[in-house]
Amino acid sequence: MTDYRVQAGEAQEDQVTAMIEKYTAPVPSSIYLGLALASIAASVTLQLTQKEKANSALFVGQWVAPFLLLGIYNKMVKQHGSDAKAQQPLNG
Repeated sequence: MTDYRVQAGEAQEDQVTAMIEKYTAPVPSSIYLGLALASIAASVTLQLTQKEKANSALFVGQWVAPFLLLGIYNKMVKQHGSDAKAQQPLNG
Protein backbone atom coordinates (compact mmCIF):
# COMPACT_ATOMS: atom_id res chain seq x y z
CA MET A 1 0.00 0.00 0.00
CA THR A 2 1.38 3.40 -0.99
CA ASP A 3 1.92 6.01 1.72
CA TYR A 4 0.68 9.44 0.57
CA ARG A 5 1.26 11.34 3.82
CA VAL A 6 3.17 14.61 3.71
CA GLN A 7 6.20 14.56 5.99
CA ALA A 8 7.51 17.56 7.91
CA GLY A 9 9.47 19.82 5.59
CA GLU A 10 8.06 18.37 2.35
CA ALA A 11 5.63 21.24 1.70
CA GLN A 12 6.22 24.93 2.33
CA GLU A 13 3.82 27.73 3.15
CA ASP A 14 3.81 30.76 0.88
CA GLN A 15 4.89 34.23 1.94
CA VAL A 16 1.32 35.52 2.21
CA THR A 17 0.51 32.89 4.84
CA ALA A 18 3.76 33.62 6.67
CA MET A 19 3.00 37.37 6.69
CA ILE A 20 -0.53 36.84 8.04
CA GLU A 21 0.76 34.49 10.74
CA LYS A 22 3.42 37.01 11.77
CA TYR A 23 0.69 39.52 12.60
CA THR A 24 -1.88 37.12 14.08
CA ALA A 25 0.47 34.97 16.20
CA PRO A 26 0.94 37.69 18.87
CA VAL A 27 -2.85 37.78 19.44
CA PRO A 28 -3.68 35.84 22.62
CA SER A 29 -5.83 32.75 22.13
CA SER A 30 -8.21 34.09 24.77
CA ILE A 31 -9.23 36.83 22.32
CA TYR A 32 -10.65 34.24 19.92
CA LEU A 33 -12.44 32.47 22.78
CA GLY A 34 -13.83 35.81 23.94
CA LEU A 35 -15.09 36.59 20.43
CA ALA A 36 -16.81 33.19 20.28
CA LEU A 37 -18.48 33.75 23.66
CA ALA A 38 -19.51 37.28 22.64
CA SER A 39 -21.05 35.84 19.46
CA ILE A 40 -23.07 33.40 21.54
CA ALA A 41 -24.26 36.19 23.83
CA ALA A 42 -25.11 38.46 20.89
CA SER A 43 -26.99 35.67 19.16
CA VAL A 44 -29.05 34.90 22.26
CA THR A 45 -29.76 38.61 22.77
CA LEU A 46 -30.87 39.07 19.17
CA GLN A 47 -33.04 35.95 19.40
CA LEU A 48 -34.77 37.24 22.53
CA THR A 49 -35.27 40.80 21.29
CA GLN A 50 -36.43 40.08 17.74
CA LYS A 51 -39.93 38.68 17.70
CA GLU A 52 -40.58 38.50 13.95
CA LYS A 53 -37.37 37.54 12.17
CA ALA A 54 -34.47 35.71 13.76
CA ASN A 55 -32.20 35.74 10.70
CA SER A 56 -29.62 38.04 12.25
CA ALA A 57 -29.52 35.93 15.43
CA LEU A 58 -28.74 32.84 13.37
CA PHE A 59 -26.16 34.74 11.31
CA VAL A 60 -24.30 35.98 14.40
CA GLY A 61 -24.58 32.53 16.00
CA GLN A 62 -22.72 31.02 13.06
CA TRP A 63 -19.67 33.17 13.85
CA VAL A 64 -18.83 30.99 16.87
CA ALA A 65 -17.25 28.11 14.95
CA PRO A 66 -14.99 30.29 12.73
CA PHE A 67 -13.72 32.20 15.78
CA LEU A 68 -12.91 28.94 17.58
CA LEU A 69 -11.21 27.52 14.48
CA LEU A 70 -9.12 30.68 14.09
CA GLY A 71 -8.14 30.35 17.74
CA ILE A 72 -7.07 26.73 17.23
CA TYR A 73 -5.08 27.66 14.12
CA ASN A 74 -3.45 30.53 16.00
CA LYS A 75 -2.49 28.21 18.86
CA MET A 76 -1.02 25.63 16.47
CA VAL A 77 1.09 28.27 14.72
CA LYS A 78 2.42 29.42 18.09
CA GLN A 79 3.29 25.89 19.19
CA HIS A 80 4.56 24.37 15.95
CA GLY A 81 5.39 27.28 13.67
CA SER A 82 3.99 27.84 10.23
CA ASP A 83 6.53 25.84 8.30
CA ALA A 84 8.22 22.65 9.54
CA LYS A 85 11.15 23.09 7.14
CA ALA A 86 12.12 26.36 8.81
CA GLN A 87 12.34 24.53 12.14
CA GLN A 88 14.68 21.75 11.01
CA PRO A 89 18.24 22.19 12.29
CA LEU A 90 20.85 23.10 9.72
CA ASN A 91 23.50 20.46 9.07
CA GLY A 92 26.79 22.12 8.63
